[in-house]
Amino acid sequence: MADFNQILTPGDVDAGIINVVNEIPEGSCHKIEWNRKVAAFQLDRVEPAIFAKPTNYGFIPQTLDEDGDELDVLLITRQPLATGVFLEAKVIGVMKFVDDGEVDDKIVCVPADDRDTGNAYNTLSDLPAQLIKQIEFHFNNYKALKKPGSTKVTHWGDVEEAKEVIRESIKRWNEQ
Repeated sequence: MADFNQILTPGDVDAGIINVVNEIPEGSCHKIEWNRKVAAFQLDRVEPAIFAKPTNYGFIPQTLDEDGDELDVLLITRQPLATGVFLEAKVIGVMKFVDDGEVDDKIVCVPADDRDTGNAYNTLSDLPAQLIKQIEFHFNNYKALKKPGSTKVTHWGDVEEAKEVIRESIKRWNEQ
């Protein structure tokens, strides 16, 4: 099996268009992760159903966040995407996040060619306020049954802040 991280580039960060590989479909309670050592998706754990993902969840190839994993993406679509689907996505912001004391930021994006939602969402302020609240609640609480207080959304950043997070993660990947 080919390794996404060797084939797909991060995309055109300056233009705000990135490549995304989806790991977890919206609504799933399966914590699926890309295992780059074996070039396959792996079921890491099953979360309680009340903590199903509020959005699709994936990563940007050839990036490393401060936690040592590929940089995470929250991908807003009208319907869930299957595990393993890759696409070009438009960056609309970043959720700054700390998990067990480690930076674990999430780039927020929409499909670049989604004529229904992609053209309507250009910044985080274009998203429904309730969706932002649901995402924040999810990430502040999804580990509460095992490790209360171990996760925290610290703030939401704009497109430029998101691009800077991506650039830093590309640099980290290239230095590994």
